[in-house]
Amino acid sequence: MPMKAILSRRSVRKYTDQPVSEEMVKELLAAAMSAPSAGNQQPWHFVVIRERALLDQIPAFHPYAGMVKQAPVAILVCGDETMEKYKGFWVQDCAAATENLLIAVEALGLGAVWVGVYPEANRVEQFRKLLAIPDHVIPFALIPVGYAAEKPAPANRFEPSRIHYDRW
Repeated sequence: MPMKAILSRRSVRKYTDQPVSEEMVKELLAAAMSAPSAGNQQPWHFVVIRERALLDQIPAFHPYAGMVKQAPVAILVCGDETMEKYKGFWVQDCAAATENLLIAVEALGLGAVWVGVYPEANRVEQFRKLLAIPDHVIPFALIPVGYAAEKPAPANRFEPSRIHYDRW
């Protein structure tokens, strides 16, 4: 089942108006928080955004986030530099948490897309302002989540020419 979720996961940008339950959101967050992290420090925070007025403001400052106007919920993955054991690794840690979240979305029969925030300074600052995020916490990625109104076909992205054994 996990391989199916990994291989069939695609970016979904159109959603139905069916709400996503609090139980499903908690499952997604549990999956995200199960990601590996440097020194097991887990330097992440998650902002669950359901308020329509907040979701509708995001495309005004993020040019690739128009789909949040349809999504019933979005999860903002953030990194906390004060929680790091190894400086700078919060980015990898948050990327792992984001990918776990996306795979869980697929496994639960939902749709989502990874909308990049960090390292774009304006996007980081606008999310901080909109959601009252403290300065030591860095918005990393926005994940709009909903029931898919479209289902892109799985893509075979396996590329043998990108594999090197022992040496380049």
